[in-house]
Amino acid sequence: MTQSQSSQLFSLQLLPMQIPEAAPQVLAKYSTSWLGASDDSNESLRLGLSLYPGEPSEMVVQIKNLHRQFNLQLDLQVKGDFPQQWCRLGMEGSQVPASQQMEAVLYFQIPQDFFEDPFALRPGETLKINYVGHLSVNSTQQNTGRQQIESITFYLYVRPHSLYPRFLPGIYQEVDFVRRFLKIFEQSFEPYVHTLDNLWAYLDPLTAPTGMLPFLAHWVAWNQTPQISLDRQRYLIKSAIEIYRWRGTRRGLRFYLHLATGLPLDEDIPNEGDKHIAIYESFSQGFVLGETRLREDSILGGGRTYHFTVHLRPDHNHQIDQFIVMLVRQVIEQEKPAFCTYDLWIESRSTQ
Repeated sequence: MTQSQSSQLFSLQLLPMQIPEAAPQVLAKYSTSWLGASDDSNESLRLGLSLYPGEPSEMVVQIKNLHRQFNLQLDLQVKGDFPQQWCRLGMEGSQVPASQQMEAVLYFQIPQDFFEDPFALRPGETLKINYVGHLSVNSTQQNTGRQQIESITFYLYVRPHSLYPRFLPGIYQEVDFVRRFLKIFEQSFEPYVHTLDNLWAYLDPLTAPTGMLPFLAHWVAWNQTPQISLDRQRYLIKSAIEIYRWRGTRRGLRFYLHLATGLPLDEDIPNEGDKHIAIYESFSQGFVLGETRLREDSILGGGRTYHFTVHLRPDHNHQIDQFIVMLVRQVIEQEKPAFCTYDLWIESRSTQ
């Protein structure tokens, strides 16, 4: 949309880059009265710019020198009933050569929290969303000193982004009141729509909100452990079914201790003594005549059947405090078979 005025010295055009989809007609009364503007009301209403919170908007000013011999010296000023910090004027220079055209840009940006700022309104006030601006161009012709002033009135419409109007017939999409009225319902229903669209993220313990974790833990019959970090609790809840599946086995116990302590699982290391979580079994069949060699694979008296040893070797920068030790013992007691006994050893791995 364009508005142009011509004079003996220059022509002026103002081009909004974000044209309003629906301009309120209540601003028509300002087109002939505000700051002495004398533009046609219908044409002035088309000179509107949409402003969205936190997003930049622009209006391009085109000024053409109509004289073939003399340059023009320009002075541009922007006024209006909007906060001045919203607007910034960008120019490459202040002179227009003879028969040449110059462009300037009006940059507008409003605060991100325009509609949410609790201090924007005083008691009894309403939020102002429609503003009127005025661009004045004062030109001086070099060599002759002749001056000419031109002005254009424009309008700023502060609106939030809206999705629902696109589902309306075209005739209703052009009504500003209808668009703002639908925004009320959109703000009420859209959070639930986004929740349904991202329901998978609410059901995944790794991405679910913190308030959902107790529900997800109860869903898989898992008791949360407040002694460990929230991230480890998320992994434990996510892996609860796998822990249940391997309960009572060396693999299941090692996997559980890996999640609880943060020590590496070391599945690629074949030697048990080189792992951060080592589990040694000392199970035997006892004394069976015809199948046992005395002093080689069986002993008489002493010894502990169905016994195993858990050996934790954290790195020097991995601290295991008393709470983690208590948790480790709780895990072992929970995961081992009831008839088994165990020993727990914790030693730091050498840095060499």
